[in-house]
Amino acid sequence: MSIDDFIVVTEVEHGPAFAESLFQRKYKASAPDFPHHVVAFWKRPDGAFVPASYVHFTDCGDIFLAGGAATDGDVLRAMSEHERAALHEYGALMLATLRYGFARWGDRCDAIFTCCGDARALETTPKLGFAPTGVDYLLVHWQRELSPRRRQELTAKAKSFMPF
Repeated sequence: MSIDDFIVVTEVEHGPAFAESLFQRKYKASAPDFPHHVVAFWKRPDGAFVPASYVHFTDCGDIFLAGGAATDGDVLRAMSEHERAALHEYGALMLATLRYGFARWGDRCDAIFTCCGDARALETTPKLGFAPTGVDYLLVHWQRELSPRRRQELTAKAKSFMPF
């Protein structure tokens, strides 16, 4: 079984409609009300689609910020044993939402940054090529080869948005 059999990842226009309760539980704050919202939906056996994981991508021109990642543990526990095994084999549901964003917006920017303080996320993000920036909690995935000076400029720009 592959996660493609029961997980659909897509951008939704009205992110808070799908992710508000999940975002509130994780961050004790409202989900962003501006683009871009990526949601991984679990297709239940009855055919209903349930939001299972969320991440927000912010377009800042030459960089994108990936933040607000959250996965609903209750939804994961409701999945079948085979589905949970497929997710374990895949790595983590957050990888699917981040990969979606990389594919959708990665060629439009020089770097994608994430602000990461959660131990579980810190284990997951390197699987996608995120690397430390030298700024606490700020990780980067360079989308192209850049000079050290340009990398410093973009890192400073991303840092100015923290936390995100």
